[in-house]
Amino acid sequence: MSAAVALLRDRGTLPVVVADDAGIAAGLGEALKAGGITCAEITLRTPAGWEVLAALAADDALLVGAGTVLDTEQVDRAVDAGARFLVSPGFDPVLVERAQERGVPMVPGVATATEVQAARRAGLEAVKLFPAEAGGGLPALRALAEPFPGMWFLPTGGITAETAPAWWSHPQVLCVGGSWVARRDQLAAGDLDAVRAAAAAATEAYAAWREGAR
Repeated sequence: MSAAVALLRDRGTLPVVVADDAGIAAGLGEALKAGGITCAEITLRTPAGWEVLAALAADDALLVGAGTVLDTEQVDRAVDAGARFLVSPGFDPVLVERAQERGVPMVPGVATATEVQAARRAGLEAVKLFPAEAGGGLPALRALAEPFPGMWFLPTGGITAETAPAWWSHPQVLCVGGSWVARRDQLAAGDLDAVRAAAAAATEAYAAWREGAR
């Protein structure tokens, strides 16, 4: 089992966070934990993302990774900030190699069989299916997963609280990435009660799904 799979398997929902204000960090971590979620992908799409990443990564109760990693400099900076896993929107062998050199799992984005095969050749067992819904939804996942039985998928992009259970049902889904748990507008407004409620709902939904799947 790869490090990425060991870290993320059975997490259910991985909140994908886009933060514009670094001051939200402490409250965000507490809101997620209060809702039963102890992981997050902090995207590096905004300057504040770096501070939020470092602040949440300092909390031993949280598994925090960096998302939207685009170059080797960001790989190094994210690892130095405490990221325990890295996520990129596409497959770049240079980034994968650098992450491996730093000893931190990389989950690259894929949308085609060619990219999945390249990730497999690079020694990876987990990839991000992106954009999940716009790229074909569950039918696309089923088609991609079938030739690669040993590959795990982290679908991200367009998934909602309502559609997450259908994605969980695929046996090769590692967990589901979703921005609905900590929406950018809610964070900008400081509405951490909404984040806490969404995290709790996601936790309960995943628990109910697992119970029903037994």
